[in-house]
Amino acid sequence: MIEMKLEPSWHKRLAPHFDTIEMKDLFTFLLKEKMAGKLIYPPSDKIFNAFALTPFDNVKVVILGQDPYHGPGQAHGLSFSVETNVAIPPSIKNIYKELYADLGLLPPPHGNLTAWAKQGVLLMNSCLTVENALAGSHQNRGWEPFTDAVVDVVNKERSNIVFIFWGRKAMQKGRFVNQQKHLVISSAHPSPLSAHNGFFGSAPFSQANKYLTSKGVKPINWQLN
Repeated sequence: MIEMKLEPSWHKRLAPHFDTIEMKDLFTFLLKEKMAGKLIYPPSDKIFNAFALTPFDNVKVVILGQDPYHGPGQAHGLSFSVETNVAIPPSIKNIYKELYADLGLLPPPHGNLTAWAKQGVLLMNSCLTVENALAGSHQNRGWEPFTDAVVDVVNKERSNIVFIFWGRKAMQKGRFVNQQKHLVISSAHPSPLSAHNGFFGSAPFSQANKYLTSKGVKPINWQLN
């Protein structure tokens, strides 16, 4: 079973989407995959972790990724983040390099970004599940309309949000965002395959805080300990 552990402010806005044909088909697919013995990440109780840790009214920044990590023990429902006791993936290492170049902040000895989520950074992937060792395996199975709806409701009901889109797939969500009332920061993905094509030097963290401060919103403390 899929455990829909959404914080109440999210649940009341997104509940109708769980009744759509796409979501029902998606949950049927996930159940069949698990019954067939396939390993699905993240664990069922962590699929909606981003929505449990970052209530709707607390969102200040949205960082959109693509897939959860597809290795054992890595994904825990926050884009780019891994559990504290897991080796730091290359994308997070590059995020930390840019964090240092941008704000002079030293990287922590782990890749867990939960502290950001608790401050109002919605760390969401375009797809919320993936099969072990098969990147992109759950694309076009029904997650995309749901995560489109998340971006859409933040765009419509909130103001002065920073949307950070890393990579081409993430940028596709930008069509939902009214740039007259939000800030959009787009660049290449932090993966080693693309980070040198515009991610490094993009200064997303200082841009985000400058914008939030200009709108009278408390900035994010990007330092991780």
